[in-house]
Amino acid sequence: MVLVTLKLIFWICFFIVVYAYVAYGLVLWLIIKVKRMIFGKIQAPSIQEDKLPEVTFVVAAYNEQDWIEDKIKNSLALKYPKGKLQFLYVTDGSDDATPDLIKNFPIPHGVKSRLFHESARRGKIAAVERIMEYIDTPIVVFTDANTVVNSEAILNIARHYQNPKVGAVAGEKRVNMSEKDAANAAGEGFYWKYESTLKRWDSELYSVVGAAGELFSLRTELYEAVPQDTIIEDFYMTLRIAQKGYKVVYEPEAIAAEGSSASVKEELKRKIRIAAGGLQAISRLTPLLNPFKYGVLSFQYISHRVLRWTLAPMALPIMLISSIILALSGAPLFQFLLVGQILFYGFALIGYLLEKKAIKFKAFFIPYYFCVMNYAVYRGFGRIMNDNQSVIWEKAKRA
Repeated sequence: MVLVTLKLIFWICFFIVVYAYVAYGLVLWLIIKVKRMIFGKIQAPSIQEDKLPEVTFVVAAYNEQDWIEDKIKNSLALKYPKGKLQFLYVTDGSDDATPDLIKNFPIPHGVKSRLFHESARRGKIAAVERIMEYIDTPIVVFTDANTVVNSEAILNIARHYQNPKVGAVAGEKRVNMSEKDAANAAGEGFYWKYESTLKRWDSELYSVVGAAGELFSLRTELYEAVPQDTIIEDFYMTLRIAQKGYKVVYEPEAIAAEGSSASVKEELKRKIRIAAGGLQAISRLTPLLNPFKYGVLSFQYISHRVLRWTLAPMALPIMLISSIILALSGAPLFQFLLVGQILFYGFALIGYLLEKKAIKFKAFFIPYYFCVMNYAVYRGFGRIMNDNQSVIWEKAKRA
């Protein structure tokens, strides 16, 4: 009876892990294929300059003196109808040269640009909340100071707002890598490529379930005050818009590129904070767990987000322990499955050891990154339970 129960536990955990990380993508792909066969492939709306809305481009910066001038140049290079795009920089808490560099940058005549700065550092969401009352355009786009945005990003984002059902548009995050980058670059880059594919399919099915803060936009009228202790405000803000019945569209031709984290240790800082924020958001968005009310959105939210931040990380050690016991009982199948897990975690360990020795062998870094990502969920859970995850983020150093 005990072995039967262990087998049931193992297979439940196995299903959760495989579904959360692999099978959901396959299910999405299949649904999209069928949908295209019936209704045809959905085409992005064309860019009609006379119908494009006015846009405010908000750059959030904290102590970004090394990047901010390049960011301003990048922002000014954005293609958009003259007079319809204005820039707003918020640098609250910065105690380096960032505000002065923005203030003294030579802005071309006729370009609307404004700096908001106060010395107190209260977190990104507090800074955003403070400046929202000054935004009078129908669309607001948010981006980070250390990202490079492609010149046609705003054009590609804004065209979707011709559809009144679209409440927000998420851009694509890309991680720039080189052969000299740290071990985590392979895992981080692979992760974001996979995430981008899932987001594209999520959007085609119904709605993206949460945008990345590197580049996203929303209808200004749909913005609502976010609790000041919100850890990942971009995710929470866009899901609240989806909860109201609007679609969050993914735009792969609006690209925000940034360097990979300088090391796995630096990337872990981000992952712990994101995991803590994800768990916090789940506790505040519990109505979205009801598929009878939210239908496809609940299916996407649970499959793509909730399982990864809750049951999947818990299932991994349970799978390992149960398979060890079952393998020792003499069950050949579970001996095989145990060997597979040992090999996977062995590759992750090799990735860890190689990273410590600064040896680049990226085949081992993907399982290593996977383990780090799930470990971060446990650390994030600990921070939430101890109430010690600040909204004032610790910046991860970039390669």
